[in-house]
Amino acid sequence: MEGRSKACPLSSVYVSGLLAAQKRMERYREAAAPSHLRGSFLSFRFSEKDDKRKTGQKRPRMHLFELTRALVDIESTTNHEKNVTDYLFARLSELAGKSNGQIQRISAEPGRDNLFASWGEPVVTLSTHMDTVPPYFASGEDEQFIFGRGACDAKGIIAAMVTATERLLAAGTRNFGLLLVVGEERNSAGAKAAAASPRGARFLINGEPTENQLALGSKGALRYEITAKGRLAHSAYPELGHSAIHTLLDVLEEIRGIALPEDPLLGRSTLNIGTISGGRAPNVVADQAEAEVMFRTVGDPSALRQAVASAVAGRAEASEVLYTPAIRLNKLDGLPTTVVAFTTDIPTFRGAWGEPFLIGPGSIHVAHTAEERVAKKELCDAVEIYTRMTTQLLTTGRSAA
Repeated sequence: MEGRSKACPLSSVYVSGLLAAQKRMERYREAAAPSHLRGSFLSFRFSEKDDKRKTGQKRPRMHLFELTRALVDIESTTNHEKNVTDYLFARLSELAGKSNGQIQRISAEPGRDNLFASWGEPVVTLSTHMDTVPPYFASGEDEQFIFGRGACDAKGIIAAMVTATERLLAAGTRNFGLLLVVGEERNSAGAKAAAASPRGARFLINGEPTENQLALGSKGALRYEITAKGRLAHSAYPELGHSAIHTLLDVLEEIRGIALPEDPLLGRSTLNIGTISGGRAPNVVADQAEAEVMFRTVGDPSALRQAVASAVAGRAEASEVLYTPAIRLNKLDGLPTTVVAFTTDIPTFRGAWGEPFLIGPGSIHVAHTAEERVAKKELCDAVEIYTRMTTQLLTTGRSAA
């Protein structure tokens, strides 16, 4: 949040998120039978009978839903992750203290830290991101879903990974870790810092909303800032000036006509003109104009780069501000598969945290939207999936089906 005081470590949003979490827990307690309410917030469970209702399977700890909402209620749009980082550091420090684990803050940028909690010598690392896209809005829920910014991208995933961590520790599992990073939604600043500070893990389970299907491939991203310059003039005499906006529109029209590559697995590349700005007033010929464009790539970006350079030549400037390559990933026994069009932190890790897998609850189709939500059943299933994947990779030491 712009203008947030650095002298106050706990914002009103952070505090209100904690208070809301406490109130919701009381409602959960009132709704359950008294015999089911023994244990702390972190160890609260339904009874065996209730655990098996509806799905016929044991249900994860009740705090899975509560933790998801508490995280959503702490605003953490990119560059403003500190409060949610502090919240998770306190929670994971308590868990590490009780289970002979370790937790570290790893600086990504000034005032922005990744978190890494570990137990033993990590062979497998669960990882996702703490930041969200704007605008922030608080949580809500009904019988089926939890709503709010970050519900599926990726605070529900954090909650599922924390719950899976607790389950693994309760079973006596060691040699795994949990890595939470900043900045994924903008420039992968946290993943870059993590790649420079690996911890020897052989496998990385990266969480993004894939509807709990294992992604076999992910498109890359190629982002440009296009800038055009003009000359100011009175709009009644446009011949005395030069419109940067008109030039930018011509350049963007040519960029829209670029032939987009295709790939048998990943499909067709796509283009999005995300932002346009410029000009001074409607009665002034514009002397400046800017646009941001992003290609979702499926392979070698050389042809796209050449086409963008040709489109702007002599008319505007194109600055490449981000490139993340497309990736192909391996299968894992027993998991359904998919292919996704979005980009993740995985390429930025550059293999420093081991062989990557991409899977998580929620649908990318509602991420970044005003209807962002995650199904409670998918959250519960994700706990089982993360627990099983970690155990399988620790046991077999191999991944491909």
